[in-house]
Amino acid sequence: MFENSVQEFYLQKVKKVYNDRKKRLAAVKTRKQALAYIADVRKKIAKSFNLPKTKCPLNPQFVKEQQINGITVKNVIYESRKDFPVTGLLALPEGSGKHPAVIVLCGHAEEGKASVTYQTVVMNLAKQGFVALIIDPIGQGERHQFDKIIGCTTEHNFLGKPIYMNGEYFGAWRAWDAVRGIDFLKTLPEVDAKQIAVTGNSGGGTMTTFVNALVPDLCMAAPSCYITTWLREVENELPADIEQMPPRALEFGLDMADFVIAQAPRPTLILGQKNDFFDPRGTVEACEDAKHIYKLLGAEDDVQVFIGPDSHGYHLANREAMYSFFNKYAFGKDGKTAEDASLKVLDEAASYCANDGAIFKQSKYRKVFDLSAEKAAELTEKRKDLDKDSLRRKLAKILSIGKVEVPYYRILRPGRQFDGKCETFARWGLETEPERVMSVLKLYNEFYYNYIPDADEATLYISHLDADVEVRNNGGFERKEFLFALDVRGVGELKPSGCDRYSRKFFGQYLFDYHFASLGVMFNKPVLGGKVRDILCALELLKAKGVKKITLKAEGQGTVPALIAAFLSDIPAAVELNNMPESWKSMAEKQQTFWPLSAMAYGIIGVTDFDVLRKHIKNLKYTVASEPQQD
Repeated sequence: MFENSVQEFYLQKVKKVYNDRKKRLAAVKTRKQALAYIADVRKKIAKSFNLPKTKCPLNPQFVKEQQINGITVKNVIYESRKDFPVTGLLALPEGSGKHPAVIVLCGHAEEGKASVTYQTVVMNLAKQGFVALIIDPIGQGERHQFDKIIGCTTEHNFLGKPIYMNGEYFGAWRAWDAVRGIDFLKTLPEVDAKQIAVTGNSGGGTMTTFVNALVPDLCMAAPSCYITTWLREVENELPADIEQMPPRALEFGLDMADFVIAQAPRPTLILGQKNDFFDPRGTVEACEDAKHIYKLLGAEDDVQVFIGPDSHGYHLANREAMYSFFNKYAFGKDGKTAEDASLKVLDEAASYCANDGAIFKQSKYRKVFDLSAEKAAELTEKRKDLDKDSLRRKLAKILSIGKVEVPYYRILRPGRQFDGKCETFARWGLETEPERVMSVLKLYNEFYYNYIPDADEATLYISHLDADVEVRNNGGFERKEFLFALDVRGVGELKPSGCDRYSRKFFGQYLFDYHFASLGVMFNKPVLGGKVRDILCALELLKAKGVKKITLKAEGQGTVPALIAAFLSDIPAAVELNNMPESWKSMAEKQQTFWPLSAMAYGIIGVTDFDVLRKHIKNLKYTVASEPQQD
């Protein structure tokens, strides 16, 4: 009945951001207003990404050199962070003097820079007179962080969680690799530092979009198969990688087109595909938004859109559109630049910078989780001790819980379980967000109630995945005592019915729970805070109905919002938390944790942790589990 409540909650919020932004954009009617709009989105994007303030030495290494297609190709390594290597291929065109350059950012190809598609781009650009650099993304090619390949999108989402809890953003890490790649290109005698462009597809199209906005001195950009509108993404229930969801972007009122507008009137070609899952209707709309600003700057023709005839990918038509665009602005060549189909690419082994294709096996280099664990330890060490009231205020703000009141509730039809015989239980839908049921309260008792009864003592149980199943498995029916249970947003009766229907696994690293948690990141309104709010509202409701002594009990992932609720509220007389995580810090120290993004908050490790919260809770019993029980 309420399976789509979370989806509709976020969709409503996204629609408001979309409509408000359209009004602001339509109000921009002069050059001065256009420049002010550009300055505003640049400031917001910079705040969202929060790139490092200092740059480490690049320490570039040219590992080997080879000839192919009359092109010199060098296998290169540079460091984007201290002892954190980026592996790449540098293709140098024939001829002396300085050349325009392009950094090519590959999409979600496990083989990274060894991909035939992306090497084809590099070889053709070099043959056309560009210096071309292609780099392995984190989690791909030679930069896999795990010994066993688990799929680069899954790897990204695992890596992004500890970074998020440390108050950083995995997309900024990815963008920073490219920023330092541009710095590397500027050091080369073959490169005209005033003519450096960027292109990429899919995940690389995402990074092209972001790098375009973040780097002030690029000459042109061609992002492929990413730019649409966030409204289309959410309407279509399309989860995207954790690096594709910039923190606070929706809170700031941004849309994807603003990452193009941020550097207007830079020549930019927005590429899409007719059959792409990145909705091409939004791709065209994004170009129209950008063109509105470009026109006021006298450069309407310098932003263009091309929708290829294919499905998702950097297919031939899109590649040739990019070649033609770059050749026009770099060399003044008009007309179509066709791809040379005769050009060869390097085999995978020839693309390696390390002999075995795994750069992180070299002992001097550190992996993402090494740096994340180090950062978590540093934040824990520097964390300030706050008194309970101060910590309550700070935690409530970080989690964006808002004002908690007795919620309006709906009396729902009774629930029924059939396990040998029919068991009936009461249900109430709690509107813990304005006019929207976001949690369902139940009462398992030998007597069926339509109203919420008062009681001297009661238990409020917060489920791990589904209250009905968990209560039944623990003999919770036919009780004389008052056992209430709450399915908070995203679990039990609030488990979404849509979004990747091929898999209904809550703990999937790329599925529905992650999708909504990542939207929470973009709104600066963590799903965790929403779950805490659900519990606090239920506690207030039970108290208002005359329940005098409440034991708050939770299982598994339900223990995280329950612990926070018990810390923030004085209502629970006792608290029992079973199989809770050891700490947020312990999650950040692991190479992989299956505790979900919806159990985390941005920068939380620098503010508090479970051990701190537990000290402030009276009558607390708890047990710890290193990882959650998965569905």
